[in-house]
Amino acid sequence: MNLDDISKFKEIDAQGMLSHIEGLPDQLEFAWQLGAKLPLPDWKGINKVLVAGMGGSAIGADLVAAYIAPHCPLPVVIHRNYSLPAWAHGEDTLVIASSHSGNTEETLSSFTAAQEKGCEILALTTGGKLAEMCKTSGIPFWQFEHHGQPRAAVGFSAALLLAVFSRSGWISNPGAEIQNAVRAMRKQQESLHPQVSTVNNPAKRIAGQIYGRWVTVIGADILEPVARRWKSQISEIAKAWGQFESLPEVDHNTLAGLSFPEDSLSHNLALFLRARSYQPRNLLRSKLTKTAFMLEGLGTDFIDAQGDKPLAQQWTALHLGDYTAYYLAMAYGVDPTAIPTIQMLKSEMADKEQ
Repeated sequence: MNLDDISKFKEIDAQGMLSHIEGLPDQLEFAWQLGAKLPLPDWKGINKVLVAGMGGSAIGADLVAAYIAPHCPLPVVIHRNYSLPAWAHGEDTLVIASSHSGNTEETLSSFTAAQEKGCEILALTTGGKLAEMCKTSGIPFWQFEHHGQPRAAVGFSAALLLAVFSRSGWISNPGAEIQNAVRAMRKQQESLHPQVSTVNNPAKRIAGQIYGRWVTVIGADILEPVARRWKSQISEIAKAWGQFESLPEVDHNTLAGLSFPEDSLSHNLALFLRARSYQPRNLLRSKLTKTAFMLEGLGTDFIDAQGDKPLAQQWTALHLGDYTAYYLAMAYGVDPTAIPTIQMLKSEMADKEQ
């Protein structure tokens, strides 16, 4: 498909995923403002935080954890599973249950376990069972309004968490850096709109590189969770196989696995996300590792994050990935919103409830 012929985009994208991608800077800005106003408990003695969530509701926590890691004195763990680990118990543990729908079974399981283990709890949701359980139990929850897929609400899942950490005094107020990130996203966005031709549109060009290939997205530091986001968007939006890796870990195992199977290497593409805020040794690793991949016959490229601050670099790289996945979906001619295989599995799981 010619990505400059946008006449078919609305036909393929009947549910309007593009509008959610285009509106992400506004969503991030609004969610931060919302998080400044919602009621927050005055917790005492919290010394560890666990965020329970899956998919689009968990990626915001990944982004926040990477951003605050150099500054936050509390350990922050993202829990993508049922129940809770043994260490998560008592009033010194804060469990934040993040579920866009409020009906994610793994997150509900963690929420119930947190109640049983006497943890402090906060829920982030649009409603569903999670909101009802909070109301019944008198547990605080932040409810936001969003009509769309959880993956399109990443601005809420991240900015609301940043507000929790900032207002609780665990990190300094990131408001100025959020505004800087929003400005950087809007500036970058000028070259990403569908009306911008492929020759001048980085997202369309990257989608063209990915088309028909197995893609691995590699990130470090502030961009490690962004690599995960690229992978998940490529899978959910474009219905294409993708995976993600992190530096420096890649150089301790994956780098050794570039020889076989020989007949498939040319069908692989490794995209190296890169930011100026990287730890200097990771910047060097990105360069050397990309060269090693290329010499073994894999397609490679750098994706440089825009912006002068770490948070701006994180969000411009993420936004570019969302647009790229969208254009890849257009190239394949698939609905970027529908996720029939995931819905089918959820239905099968519901039929077999214990």
